Amino acid sequence: MLLKVGDLARRTGLTVRTLHHYDEIGLLKPSGRSEAGYRLYSQADVQRLHGIQTMRQMGLALADIDALLAGNGMAPEHIIAQQIRSLDQQIVQATELRGRLTMLRDGLMAGAEPDMGNWLETLALMTTYGKYFSSSELKHIFQNWHLIEADWLVVKDLVRSAMDRQLAPDTPEVQALAYRWMALMLHWMKGDVDLLERWGHMFRTEPSTQGRNHAPPGDMIEYIETAIKLRMALLEKYLTRDDLRMLGHVPHTEWAAMETDVQQLLARAVPPQHPDAVAAALRWNTLFDTLTRHNPALRQKLRMASANEPLLQAGSPLSAPVRAYLGIALAYAVPTMPATHTAPAPVPAPSRC
Repeated sequence: MLLKVGDLARRTGLTVRTLHHYDEIGLLKPSGRSEAGYRLYSQADVQRLHGIQTMRQMGLALADIDALLAGNGMAPEHIIAQQIRSLDQQIVQATELRGRLTMLRDGLMAGAEPDMGNWLETLALMTTYGKYFSSSELKHIFQNWHLIEADWLVVKDLVRSAMDRQLAPDTPEVQALAYRWMALMLHWMKGDVDLLERWGHMFRTEPSTQGRNHAPPGDMIEYIETAIKLRMALLEKYLTRDDLRMLGHVPHTEWAAMETDVQQLLARAVPPQHPDAVAAALRWNTLFDTLTRHNPALRQKLRMASANEPLLQAGSPLSAPVRAYLGIALAYAVPTMPATHTAPAPVPAPSRC
């Protein structure tokens, strides 16, 4: 069966002009001509046209298509495979676009209508974010922001105060802030260390992301990262990357409440064997079960890191007297508890922004 050029154009949705152009440049020459001189296309010609259009959808130039369709490129399975790849690519692009439009719609529904400045800023940020993250990853990050927002704003102000007072990164106050910063970032990313590192890398290398939407400015990132690097250099002696992924999250408010309650016990000279002290020790133990997700091996590694590294102890949310008191009280709470269950100073996973 042979098709005239008009029939082929009608059945494929192409224009006669396009088919004439393909003939003129040698990309798709008809197999024959009618007595009246009309172009006639065979099944092989239609198969080649299928391959041409498939690769056009993939964004290839006509000159490149001609070379690719030479030889084995004409095999039907090869052409079909190319079309499948093209469709897969389009699906990925459409899914990505849908995700970004959904985020934009949700943002519009959540607040007031943006002005031109808002539109421009959002476009710039989304372009930058898109270099590092898929729309699904960004949705995950933005949806989890509420988990840390309140505490994050407090920590950021405290870090700025430490910077204004020119505190050194290895001082106990700054190390405690580094601990809180690290813990919040890991909790925000739901323990995904790889995602967290990409987020930090973006902030270090893209100045346009710094200082916007509660993000830290560049000087604050540099300051806190210096403190974090000190902690990480010590942590890496004891914890693997998988250990860091496993760590759970304990809100700072719970550590602060523990510190206050035990300080009151100390002020009243309550002995560690007293029921109130034992109850506090059991609370302390529960917090570490949460932090280590009930993993004895991880707990032991944290205990060793804290015991051997004074800098890690300096960054603990619990003071040294409180930790010592709770350690004794815990022995009264569970006399047979193995030494590995002694709770160390908490040490969360890393953050880079």
